[in-house]
Amino acid sequence: MTDDASTPRSDPVSKIDTSVPHSARIWNYWLGGKDNYEVDRAAGDAYRRAFPGIVDIARASRQFLARSVRFLARDAGLRQFLDVGTGLPTADNTHQIAQRVAPDSRVVYVDNDPLVLMHAHALLTSTPEGATEYIEADLRDPEEILRRAAGTLDLSRPVGLILSGILGHVPTYEGARDIVRGLMGGLPPGSHLSLNEGTDTDDVYVSAQREYNESGAIPYRLRTMDEIAGYFDGLELVEPGVVPVTRWRPELAAIGEPQDLGQAGGVGRKP
Repeated sequence: MTDDASTPRSDPVSKIDTSVPHSARIWNYWLGGKDNYEVDRAAGDAYRRAFPGIVDIARASRQFLARSVRFLARDAGLRQFLDVGTGLPTADNTHQIAQRVAPDSRVVYVDNDPLVLMHAHALLTSTPEGATEYIEADLRDPEEILRRAAGTLDLSRPVGLILSGILGHVPTYEGARDIVRGLMGGLPPGSHLSLNEGTDTDDVYVSAQREYNESGAIPYRLRTMDEIAGYFDGLELVEPGVVPVTRWRPELAAIGEPQDLGQAGGVGRKP
């Protein structure tokens, strides 16, 4: 990878493998998007037959992202956001949510998936007062992510780091924690982490995920609630802490008791 914008990049379409299902495209399918292939829809339908609740999890995760970004922009007063492993664009992306609250918000998306790259133009929109940028980088290289994000963000000022459903792709828990520590370590006090991940709290979910991981797709590891809480070590948790995503500051208009799903998340502040 090069920083020289004049260097031609390989055609991202040529790097898309449509012979095996891909988690970002399956997630897009569950959310009602159209950026997916037959192999993804088949895998998504098979998963849904084994565990019908997965579509609810996908939607609840997206709703948590929206609520947490609104909190960061409105209540925490952040004007800079770093969304790592953003996935395919859908309705209400991070920059749209943040700039709706604060038009001068600056947002950097990070991913290294060729299909996301192909659709980057959908993310590269911004209010005149703010900025939106997309960089191609690897989740496992926090130093490179921060170095390149500094081209758009002022890393001497607080940043909202978004990690939404991405750390489960890291094979080991310690490796995933190292990524969080590496990214948060490069951000100043007052920065916040918004994170949500799949949990192993539902046996049917665990079984469906095991079958998916054996399909040839990139595996995703469900973590325990304690492990997800461990991502926030050293941070000040915002109330109500690390909880099922449906219970993190649900909208006042929500009717009835929130349903606990196999997805947990929280928001923490760097002191």
